[in-house]
Amino acid sequence: MEDPQQRGANLVFRIDEDQKALLVSAEPDENAEPIDEAWLRERLEALGHAAVDCPAASITALLGQYNSGLPLTDLRLGNLVDAELEVTVSPDGLQVRLDIVAARGGHPVTWEQVLAELAELGVKEGILFDVIENAVHAGVAEGVLIAQGTPPQHGEDGRFESLVPEVRDRRPKMTETGHIDYRDLGGVAVVHAGDALMRRHPATAGTAGLSVRGEVIQAKPGKETMFAPNLAGVTISPDDPDVLVAAISGQPVHVANGMIVEPVYTVESVNMAIGNIEFDGSVKVRGDVCAGMTIKATGDIEIGGVAEPCNLEAGGNIVIQGGAMGSLGRKDSGDFRLRCGGTLNAGYLQQVKAVAGDSILVDDVAMQCDLAAERHIRVGGKKRGHIIGGRLQATYSITGKVLGSPNRIATLCEIGLDPALHQRQQDLVKQRGGKEMQLVEISKLLAFAKQNPGKAPETMLARARNTMQALYADIETIRGEEGEIVRKLELAQQARVIAEQAMYDGLIVQIGALRYPVRGEHGGGAIGLTDNGIGLLSLEEANPPAE
Repeated sequence: MEDPQQRGANLVFRIDEDQKALLVSAEPDENAEPIDEAWLRERLEALGHAAVDCPAASITALLGQYNSGLPLTDLRLGNLVDAELEVTVSPDGLQVRLDIVAARGGHPVTWEQVLAELAELGVKEGILFDVIENAVHAGVAEGVLIAQGTPPQHGEDGRFESLVPEVRDRRPKMTETGHIDYRDLGGVAVVHAGDALMRRHPATAGTAGLSVRGEVIQAKPGKETMFAPNLAGVTISPDDPDVLVAAISGQPVHVANGMIVEPVYTVESVNMAIGNIEFDGSVKVRGDVCAGMTIKATGDIEIGGVAEPCNLEAGGNIVIQGGAMGSLGRKDSGDFRLRCGGTLNAGYLQQVKAVAGDSILVDDVAMQCDLAAERHIRVGGKKRGHIIGGRLQATYSITGKVLGSPNRIATLCEIGLDPALHQRQQDLVKQRGGKEMQLVEISKLLAFAKQNPGKAPETMLARARNTMQALYADIETIRGEEGEIVRKLELAQQARVIAEQAMYDGLIVQIGALRYPVRGEHGGGAIGLTDNGIGLLSLEEANPPAE
């Protein structure tokens, strides 16, 4: 076999640094064997020139002239391309990255070149010398981190820590998956005067960082959180200004930015002998509430037995361990109603009219009731879970194991948009607009004072600056509430009526002006908005809004 080194032996390759080129020369040789591109590539690799940029036109010219027996004198076969180097500093000044485009026959990037680039950019902190050495040795790099500053550790926001194991919480509760926590509301916990309730952990200032140029990067301090003013039934500990203690005996309740203690009024039962109850705090009834009685409480109402047709009104939650019997549909029915600002939780509801500011949760049956909840209605815990007859209204979901009955009892479920949200949204827009106009006027005043020193009293300017800060805070709060309303309106579009086991003829679902009457008997499923209006969905599509 012919030795490829002997073939084309009269070809002379040389590097010309001035021209940055690979040149080829050859004396004519009538006995020379023809060469092709494969042979040429092999030859260049053997000579250490494989990386040289050799254009196709140059290769074609070389092969044509050599194989024709023509002389070659410093034919430019390839170009020597030096490696390209780029060092970039991130906008925050915390990282430096290196890019190297490999040399093609030219000079590789050197360690000194990289260090020179770093020096020109002012980089002097956190340089990773070992990483640079490896990249230079490899001859190629893409976005390699070669210097790292120290990022600032921003301060933590202030927070509150409950010091009471079991506390009634009237704030919205969600599970880790974003769904409502339908837990049993439990009993009334009691604390006594002097008991520690809550600790405030102040915000931290954070720790400053250092950029790769040696510049200090200031940390953002955490947002301070203070106890809300005028919290009822509590006081600041005389020994620690960050600890809230009970001032009276009663039920501890979580509220925004703190905790309150509501007095707890406990009775065995509520009947004609006891009389109606109106109490500034929470009421606990160990037994039953008899027909015709009224309980009004600013806190929670907990009933251990059964509530006969009566009036219950709570600022917080209502818990009826047994259940409630109303008088809807009866000739002698009074205007009896259950109303709470939080959640109504009952064993069963029959012919009851109830309104809840949060949700209504029933363990067994809701029969011929008029129920309205701002968020969710759910019937069915460990028991049957039947919704039979009546009218139910909720913004996000109405859920039961069985909806309607084989007897075609009319059952109306209304879900979707809450008109009050739209009105509140419009009110907030007007409020924000007014405050933004005030900001504009104050900004004009401060700009005038800056351009005309001494013409505006300093006391007036100080008041203006304080007002501006207060307006900024108010606007931020309004924007936050506006965003929450938008989120709720979007969630309302996903509202569902869900039958986990069955739904029957006689069930009507209404969303705004759209109505869907169920025909016949169906297994588990849901009804909600679809691309074609309102329609039937499978249980897999039945997830209510995670609100």
